Amino acid sequence: MTITYYGYPKCTNCRKAKKWLQDHNLTFEEVNIAENPPSAEVLSNMIADAGGELKKFFNTSGKVYRDLNLKDKLPTMSEEEQIKLLSSNGMLIKRPIVFGEGKITIGYKEDDFVNVWE
Repeated sequence: MTITYYGYPKCTNCRKAKKWLQDHNLTFEEVNIAENPPSAEVLSNMIADAGGELKKFFNTSGKVYRDLNLKDKLPTMSEEEQIKLLSSNGMLIKRPIVFGEGKITIGYKEDDFVNVWE
C-alpha cells in the first residue's frame, strides 16, 4: 500500500501521527505540507475519499484561516475555488493528512488511525 503522510514538523499532532505510523511499521512518503501542499487534483481525490466533505480540510484554528477571514468567505466560494485556495497554502489545510489506497485520515485521533490503518 502506498501511503502519503502530509504533516508539518512543528505540529504536535503531526508528530504523534508519524510516530503511530512508524510504530505500526507502515511505510509512507513524508511530505511537509507547508512547503509542498497537495495539488488541486490530489486534494480532489482526497476529498472524494473523505466522502466529499471539503470543510473537513480547512484548518479553522490556524492563523492564515483567520487572517483571510475565511469563516465568512467560504460559504460564497465554489468548491473549485476552495480547493484552489487550499492547494495554494498548506497552512490552510488541517493536518496531518494520511492518504493512500482509497483511505484517508485528517487530523490525528488514535482511534481513527486504528480503524483506518490497521
